[in-house]
Amino acid sequence: MAREIKFSLVYRDMWQSSGKYVPRIDQLTNIAPIIIDMGCFARVETNGGAFEQVNLLFGENPNKAVREWTRPFNKAGIQTHMLERGLNGLRMYPVPADVRQLFSKVKKAQGTDISRSFCGLNDPRNLEPSVKYAKEAKMISQVALCITNSPIHTTAYYLDMVDKVVEFGCDEICIKDMAGIGRPAFLGTLVQSIKKRYPHIPIQYHGHTGPGFSVASMLEVARAGADFLDVAMEPLSWGMVHPDVITIQAMLKDAGFLVPDINMKAYMEARSMTQSFMDDFLGYFIDPGNKNMSSLLVGCGLPGGMMGSMMSDLKSMHGAINLSLRSQGKKEVSLNELLLMLFKEVEYIWPLLGYPPLVTPFSQYVKNIALMNVMHMLKGEARWSTIDKNAWDMILGKTGQLPGELAPEIKALVKSKGLEFYTGNPQDAYPNELEKYRAEMKENNWEVGEDEEELFELAMHDRQYRDYRNGNAKKRFEAELEAEKEKANAPIILSRPVIELPRIDVKTLQAKFPNAKPIQSPVKGRMLWEYDAIYGSKAPNIGEHVTEGNVIAYIQSAYGIDPVYSNFDGKVIATYPKQSDIVEKGEILAFVD
Repeated sequence: MAREIKFSLVYRDMWQSSGKYVPRIDQLTNIAPIIIDMGCFARVETNGGAFEQVNLLFGENPNKAVREWTRPFNKAGIQTHMLERGLNGLRMYPVPADVRQLFSKVKKAQGTDISRSFCGLNDPRNLEPSVKYAKEAKMISQVALCITNSPIHTTAYYLDMVDKVVEFGCDEICIKDMAGIGRPAFLGTLVQSIKKRYPHIPIQYHGHTGPGFSVASMLEVARAGADFLDVAMEPLSWGMVHPDVITIQAMLKDAGFLVPDINMKAYMEARSMTQSFMDDFLGYFIDPGNKNMSSLLVGCGLPGGMMGSMMSDLKSMHGAINLSLRSQGKKEVSLNELLLMLFKEVEYIWPLLGYPPLVTPFSQYVKNIALMNVMHMLKGEARWSTIDKNAWDMILGKTGQLPGELAPEIKALVKSKGLEFYTGNPQDAYPNELEKYRAEMKENNWEVGEDEEELFELAMHDRQYRDYRNGNAKKRFEAELEAEKEKANAPIILSRPVIELPRIDVKTLQAKFPNAKPIQSPVKGRMLWEYDAIYGSKAPNIGEHVTEGNVIAYIQSAYGIDPVYSNFDGKVIATYPKQSDIVEKGEILAFVD
């Protein structure tokens, strides 16, 4: 008899791997019935991670969002799951034990069935309270293994971790391939080994598509005994996100597995509604580069969701670095060269730092150290000149035990700065705080809320919660949205054209420039003069020379991203559409003379 594979739609992670924000409460409740009508999902990831912090940044009540978003799935018998970061809860730094305990109680009361818990260092000490508190709250406790590829992250390493969390009482295991760099054969072996040892424990696989392994990985883990697979759907599948449910369903069906049918009418409706959320405002905060997959991620192992912020960091430092190089009489570097330097530096320092799995927040810490190293070395300064406090906490063991040994040069650096390694349980370093926040709520005449959910939000996200209550968050978001709209509607080329003409007045231009040749759009879609975050493409300036065969822009069509090639050698004398304008197939985009 064919073995059944069930699907989970990671609707929260689809958004958070794509951009800064997630849909509003009204948008989420509108799409929930359509997702249910698709008929192919046993589970939906509804909250966790940065979901509630994002609600606060909107000026929305995150507790209302979770309750209203989970309710229709609860009624339909579809399990809901959330992501929590172990010691860090829902934030980027450690959370006291009493707040973690209240966290599980609140989420269960709000309608979340499964707590997926991970520790960015795979330290079981940080996961034991997560399992305990989830079980106390009558939730399903699912522990995630943060997958990476290194000499020490072996099957035996992960099985030892599984042994410990099963002893704690966890109900399920998640294979969390957060950067998508887990090699398919290895993941199959790992799942098979876990199933052999614990055949009664369900296994769920979560893999991002960034470097391209995840589809093969899904087939391997399915054959090895996995029970659930995390999938996405258009228009937010693939790129740095997750594989699309249609592809995975077809692949597994062909391989002989029992998989649910997909109501394609509902799929297309949900696809269209998700796109409408992007068109409404969420698309302004999505980096187009996140739609790309990149093999460059195979070597450095950084999560694809970091690409947008990383490119922003590089762009902000690019000018200062080249200024320094010029002052030293050295050759300047391009943004692409700088990106490759950063990837190489991550590969170099990662083993020296004890192989921390490159997942939130430790991926950020390693990236930040590498970025500062690159900057200092290009200036002729020493590596390790700048390490921030959070990265030091990781190195010193304050947030958990590193999987591998620190290199002698890192230990010497610690000694030279007079620092000490922390050997205790990480949770012990963060005393309880609920009573402090309870007193603050009383002082402000704020209600603790149903199931003390408002108290929980203040304790978990104190600064953001205060800004939500005083209205500053909503004002900032509205101002940010207006700024993004203005930026999107502004011409991407700031230099004025040599000759200012309406888009249609081609004859006048050709009369003035008899040899002018038009560059036309290959398809109908959205004009993207600047698009490629990885390679730093930008619009050609007026008067700039372009070469025949070179990509000068992109068009986002209904079928993907299409490059616009220059058909001629020459100088750009005029451009017409602005960034994000809708253009027709054959429409003139620019003239080259």
